[in-house]
Amino acid sequence: MNFSKPNLNIGVIGSGFMGKTHVYGFAIADRVFDLPYKLNLISIADVNSKVANSAAKKLGFQKSTANWMNLINDKQLDLISITAPNSLHKDIAISALKANKHVYCEKPLAPTLNETQEMVEASKRTNKKTQVGFNYLSNPMFSTAKEIISSGDLGEITSFRGIHAEDYMSDPKSPYTWRHEPVGGGVLADLGSHILATAEYLLGPIKQVMGDSTTVIKKRKTSDNKSKKIKIDDISRCFIRFKSGASGSIEANWLATGCKMKHDFEIYGTKGSIKFSQERLNELYFFSSNDKKNVQGFRKIEAGPANKPYDRFCVAPGHQLGFNELKAIEISNFVKSINNEIPEPFNFSSGHRIQKLVDTIHRSSRQKSWLRV
Repeated sequence: MNFSKPNLNIGVIGSGFMGKTHVYGFAIADRVFDLPYKLNLISIADVNSKVANSAAKKLGFQKSTANWMNLINDKQLDLISITAPNSLHKDIAISALKANKHVYCEKPLAPTLNETQEMVEASKRTNKKTQVGFNYLSNPMFSTAKEIISSGDLGEITSFRGIHAEDYMSDPKSPYTWRHEPVGGGVLADLGSHILATAEYLLGPIKQVMGDSTTVIKKRKTSDNKSKKIKIDDISRCFIRFKSGASGSIEANWLATGCKMKHDFEIYGTKGSIKFSQERLNELYFFSSNDKKNVQGFRKIEAGPANKPYDRFCVAPGHQLGFNELKAIEISNFVKSINNEIPEPFNFSSGHRIQKLVDTIHRSSRQKSWLRV
């Protein structure tokens, strides 16, 4: 009897932070989950041959190249994983779809709404599957939070407060990078996209926004020591109204001194509330007004085997999952969708939806008015 699985051959474009994260995610998913395919890391592309070759040796690829089109044209590959700068996402993704390959693209899907729309249209012209990298949504604590909300334990949801804040741009002397280019998208696209995705994952569609985007550090030095004006947002905030009737706010901030990964939310209802911080990503806090008055307070729900698929990684509660495990969960579900076992978890249409929210918030900020999404 033959128990071998068919191969899913993978090419990765980019070997930086997110490139490595994708590689680790594929490697972990291949060993932790009972997937319908054997995941094979075949080829990696990067900015030049030296970087690409070094990445191939360190990360376990068979081939490397300085030209991402070589991956597109490689008939051995079934899936293209895109971790290149945002401005390249559209051209790479559409080329890969035209070449009859599945596409896994890091967020944001693309810098502009027109580009994401082109990507959605390209995905609809093929039977290949797409995935946008929003791996925080794969946290077992998020699905637990969603179960608590759906069960009615919080009552009618009245309020959401969310923030994604980091400090990697907080030093005014830090240099101008591609993230400061308009095609980089600014902080709302870079970080705010995560908290917007979380808000809609937990509470459903946002119908109206009132945004305020600001550039705090007006100029930065380039690599050749020239001063360049900044045209994108450093901090964006927004009041939001959900289709359900709940309201709330979000903040995206890359000047948040001391914050390394503050992807936090609080949700309040008529019977209870929940709160979460990504810096303690294995914990969810739940308050119920049904508890006796003398013991009321936020209780800690600690991730364990009962919070699927934590059990795939560890049989003991409280031993913690991490960032790379969340990426592995995301990848496992994408691979299952490729085999038509489940719908695409977060496809190009979903990524386009997030870009539509980002675009509407920016327009709202310029017009200083509430806008319907």
